[in-house]
Amino acid sequence: MPPVASQPAFGSALLQIRGVTLQRGANTVFSGLTLELSEPRIGLIGDNGAGKSSLFRLLCGLDVPQTGSVTVRGLEAHSVSRKRPGLVGMMFQNPDEQIIFPTVAEELALGLSPSGMPRREAIAQARLFLASRNLAHWADSAIGALSHGQRQHVCWLALMIASPELLLLDEPFASLDQPGQALLGMDIAKARQQVIVSTHLLEHVRPFERVIWLERGQVRADGPGDQVCAAYQADVAARIASQALSYH
Repeated sequence: MPPVASQPAFGSALLQIRGVTLQRGANTVFSGLTLELSEPRIGLIGDNGAGKSSLFRLLCGLDVPQTGSVTVRGLEAHSVSRKRPGLVGMMFQNPDEQIIFPTVAEELALGLSPSGMPRREAIAQARLFLASRNLAHWADSAIGALSHGQRQHVCWLALMIASPELLLLDEPFASLDQPGQALLGMDIAKARQQVIVSTHLLEHVRPFERVIWLERGQVRADGPGDQVCAAYQADVAARIASQALSYH
């Protein structure tokens, strides 16, 4: 299946990436990358090293491009945390890079800090939020006592209680069991915010109206989720078949 080459026009896009070049040492991650991202649900797929996590780091302002611009709701991405704290929320692949506080309730309360809510009140709200999801018993649990998948779930809960306008989820399903994946999928479907999901588990983004396939920092295909996922799967199958032949 040929890649979907055309880039649709969305008018005033919620996220704009214009002619971005991102260099890390001698490695060029992106060269002249341009995207407009307005759909409420967008998937990012591609092999490891394709640029998915790097794109997220640009969108949340952790990386600044050498050339070009990245804007979120009209603001330069690197200035969002200062000018509009709470606008963008990102869930990292490794929850240990994200979690700060020793207990679940304290970690969730952190998400309410941009609103100026007093800490004691924020912790009380975190407890109520956990109870509303039948997780009241997690409130005083030590983060270190939770499994990797549970810690990843805590990161998602922290995003939900913070309720930023844009959610960036980097491999959110990777450490979850089947029930956890199903619950997260339902939460994503119900979320009011714009959600961008990077994943190797294609079934979770196949229903999305837009999926972007990145390959070596370039857009290989961009279009409806079912079409782009099918094209990527066909490409992977062809590469595996070619490697199998080379073994013989």
